[in-house]
Amino acid sequence: MRLLFHTQKYQYLAEKILAMGGIEAGKTEVKYFPDGERYQRLLSEVENRDVVLLGGTVSDSDTLEYYDLACAIEKQGASSLIMLIPYFGYSTMERAVKRGEVVTAKSRARLLSAIPNTGKGNHVFLLDLHTEGLPHYFEGDIQPTHFYAKELVIEACREFGGTDFTLACTDAGRAKWVESLANDMGVQPAFVFKKRLSGESTSITGINADVAGKVVVIYDDMIRTGGSLIKAAEAYKAAGASAIYAVTTHGIFPNNALEKIKNSGLFTKLATTDSHYNSSLLADDFLVVKSVAKIFHPKLLYPKS
Repeated sequence: MRLLFHTQKYQYLAEKILAMGGIEAGKTEVKYFPDGERYQRLLSEVENRDVVLLGGTVSDSDTLEYYDLACAIEKQGASSLIMLIPYFGYSTMERAVKRGEVVTAKSRARLLSAIPNTGKGNHVFLLDLHTEGLPHYFEGDIQPTHFYAKELVIEACREFGGTDFTLACTDAGRAKWVESLANDMGVQPAFVFKKRLSGESTSITGINADVAGKVVVIYDDMIRTGGSLIKAAEAYKAAGASAIYAVTTHGIFPNNALEKIKNSGLFTKLATTDSHYNSSLLADDFLVVKSVAKIFHPKLLYPKS
């Protein structure tokens, strides 16, 4: 039976995976020194075990917590290491636009690639990355796999719109993915055209589909502050949408972002997965949370083990 460890912020998701059975909980000790330095210790024996490590790179500190645990697991003799990262937090910095910009997605992928290999190798599983090319940033013998939360996204869309709705996106950049998703569900896709006014602001110049009298479900892979989402919803509302919902894979919602989206009065409901730990902290009737536990359960990743 595989052994599951997790970073502190991902205890909520570890509990959901463990509740599905077929995997054993790994125990750790974590404490902090007065200067803020973190102390970690593996309390469960990992030698010759197949080990799973769950966590998200939601901050630099969380990334290093994950890296340190992974290195300790290898050092203590684990046979294999499966790295589950439902939210890879640097995927929007996947390329340099200005000279000298740090491509953080690549440097973080290289950091995780530097974790020493276990006897059977290291495998990293990632979910709905902002860019398709990111798995290629991993180096050496580590094996990256990019999963999609399509099943959960479709489930949420159907709950909101039934069989007759328009699946929309916040800009043309996600149009290809939304069009593919709309085709899978047999519904009409839509996207807005944007004009950039400055480095910080854009204006919407048009919509490619007739949404008058239609239920519109806006999908975006990641929602942070909700600014782009609200602007798109305003455009769909002005075009005559009868109701607007939003679905995202990664609901980050820093500060009061969810409240801002809710108070805009544009949306009936919003759905997210629990890929980011904030989903477990924001209890609200407006927010529907779908768990990625059934995607990331090791028995489903490796059904023969």
